[in-house]
Amino acid sequence: MDMKVYDLTVKAEFAESGIVSKTLVDEPFTKVVLFGFAKGQSLSEHTASMPAIIHILSGRGEVLMGTERHQAQAGSYFFMTPQTVHAIEAAEDMVMLLTMFRKWSE
Repeated sequence: MDMKVYDLTVKAEFAESGIVSKTLVDEPFTKVVLFGFAKGQSLSEHTASMPAIIHILSGRGEVLMGTERHQAQAGSYFFMTPQTVHAIEAAEDMVMLLTMFRKWSE
């Protein structure tokens, strides 16, 4: 694996009325994606087949985890087990880091 170093404060981008995603790491054991949500944008309810972490880096919004809605702001950190229903909505421009953990087989 090559080393990767990023300044996430400058790496995040926004579309005028959309979501911009950038894959930062895509390795056999993990995938890390940086998202820039414009105010009002959302990802609808879905599940992932692997454990994942949502980490809000800036902005505010709401994260649905299972049946519970949580207010999210810079520093909010959500861990999900596989098949957890989740959704995200940005109340203002919001930056999110998503880390997904794949099964590591050596």
